[in-house]
Amino acid sequence: MLVRIINAVNHKYAVCHSRVGAKTTFSLTETLLFSAIIGLSIYLPLPLVLKRDRDQSKTKLLIAVAIGILVFLLGDVFVDAAQSLYNGSLYGYGSSPTYDVIFALSLTAGFLALLFAGRKRKTALTPTQLTMMIATGIGFQNLTEGLLFGSLSVIMGLTGAALAVLVGFIFQNLTEGFPIASPFLGSAEQGNALRVVAGALLVGGIPTILGGAVGYYYNSTAFDLVFDGLAIGTMLYVILPMLRTLLREPDSGKLSVPYFGIFLGFILGFLVNLL
Repeated sequence: MLVRIINAVNHKYAVCHSRVGAKTTFSLTETLLFSAIIGLSIYLPLPLVLKRDRDQSKTKLLIAVAIGILVFLLGDVFVDAAQSLYNGSLYGYGSSPTYDVIFALSLTAGFLALLFAGRKRKTALTPTQLTMMIATGIGFQNLTEGLLFGSLSVIMGLTGAALAVLVGFIFQNLTEGFPIASPFLGSAEQGNALRVVAGALLVGGIPTILGGAVGYYYNSTAFDLVFDGLAIGTMLYVILPMLRTLLREPDSGKLSVPYFGIFLGFILGFLVNLL
């Protein structure tokens, strides 16, 4: 969704990053305020996730939906990055070597950092650790959202593409908060779940505000690709242990619930992204 909006306004507003002599329609304070609305909307699914007295089958379904949303986000972030990576040469298959290297290194760094950290542990990931890892990956993605909103708001105010970004990102963050909190579904660590999840959602949401502040003054394609790559690398890593736990079912007949949940989560992410 990010790049579709960027492409629509990029040519007309190519001067937005020069800032010198530019007439702004949004102040920095207003940009930060609306960036905060986008970023902190990630908290809205919190009551649903932390609801107790939920049977095991519903818990598995909700965890599967969270995984499906993460799978969709992987594809969605890569689509954004691909618009910058592929430059239209070689019948549409050519790419920019510089951007390719930036993206590949960022993706590798995001994945390997968590992989090597995980090798030092002798036990499985706790819900707290998994929640923080998911929040970190989504936080990287939300940083690019903030960068885009900050770049558009400085020249357009709350009209046109900037308004579309604001509304679209609020709806998207509604789904992003759910995967962050999902490791605590059915977990025995319910005692400190609210504190941990609230902190993790802050990790996922605050980068939108930081991105808005930075994007108000500066943004670049390379900057976006770094955080897109980090987001994909970290989300790819955290999906794997979630799948391993969810699909650990001796009765193959009972796998229809998690399979359907993953599909449902992917479709949910797709429908929200259409807004």
